[in-house]
Amino acid sequence: MIRHHPVDAVPITPEGNFWFGYYDKFPWNASGRHHLAMRAGFIDRQPGVEDAIDIGLIDTANGNAWTKLAETTAWSWQQGTMLQWLPSDPDRKIIYNIRDGDDFRAEIRDVETGETRQLPRAVYAVSDTHALCLNFARLHITRPGYGYPDGTGGRTDEFHPADEGVWKMDLATGECELIISLERLAGIEHKDEMDIAPMWVNHLTWSPGGTNFVFLNRWFRKHPRRPFSDRFYRATADGCDLRKVHDNGYFSHFAYRDETHLLGHARKPDGEDDYLMFDLMGDPGFEVIGGDVFDCDGHCNFAPGGRWFVTDTYPDAEDMRTLMLYDMETGTRVDIGRFHSPPELEGPLRCDLHPRWSRDGRMLSIDSAHEGCRRIYTLDVSAITGA
Repeated sequence: MIRHHPVDAVPITPEGNFWFGYYDKFPWNASGRHHLAMRAGFIDRQPGVEDAIDIGLIDTANGNAWTKLAETTAWSWQQGTMLQWLPSDPDRKIIYNIRDGDDFRAEIRDVETGETRQLPRAVYAVSDTHALCLNFARLHITRPGYGYPDGTGGRTDEFHPADEGVWKMDLATGECELIISLERLAGIEHKDEMDIAPMWVNHLTWSPGGTNFVFLNRWFRKHPRRPFSDRFYRATADGCDLRKVHDNGYFSHFAYRDETHLLGHARKPDGEDDYLMFDLMGDPGFEVIGGDVFDCDGHCNFAPGGRWFVTDTYPDAEDMRTLMLYDMETGTRVDIGRFHSPPELEGPLRCDLHPRWSRDGRMLSIDSAHEGCRRIYTLDVSAITGA
């Protein structure tokens, strides 16, 4: 069943080019007062090496006042600078990526004192104690719009090297270890198409409790529908117990529901694409979720508790994107808004909604350019979810 319950989208940033980034992180701090944001001086091209963006806070208890905290030149339109609250201190410390000459590193900042501390590698996903890292220079070449330009290690003449892949970094000491190499991944049920172009990893994500993580392994292929192929993996925190969860050519956006269950938009054996629920530790297989109400991919994200998830769509024939909720208990989809997507912002420049939950499950935060510039909007969905 599909219901329509429009919810006001309230801008919390002034006119300008503000956004938060990806859909799998909390933009609000632990108290719910401060919302993280980035600000750019343009929206119509890819960033260059010297293009800096501002990192700052929106004070929702003080008229949405904006405070700039830092600058960085290590960023992309789709995922920003991996800006997020530090899980070990989510009320006052943030982490984000920076450029240091030809290298990319991470910086931890106390938003109250301004004290900073650098780490030797740029981060992708962060748990209480460790970060998962990848080569953002390689990612910039293989997946424009996600990596950072002109960094060390951007060479792609080796298709699946032994010294690239998934890195694990200790947030206290900065100690780094390559725990899953591209060479190792290419050796798992190797396919000839893996030897015609570079391989990479993307979308590293810790489980809520940090006991395991998941990621996409991709490589280019000659295919009219999709230029690269996907494999989806789960690994234990040390990278030793590696399990291939899905290998059918297409796996897109995903979200943990709890420590061992994950929802992803993926291809079934019959060739159709649906939202599928996987048990990452149990028997292989999947359960189709919302097969009668969803017909396209979106950025899915579970509210605390796991009953509701939010997702969105890409622009339709009228350049409109739909924002919607789904109730896992009743199987009901609730459409809460439609937003125009400027057609000139396409490909790596696009401004996806990337919906994110507040920590109490009452609010959503989205990025959108329907008013002609990138802005952050919030929506109170508590009347629908009962949060």
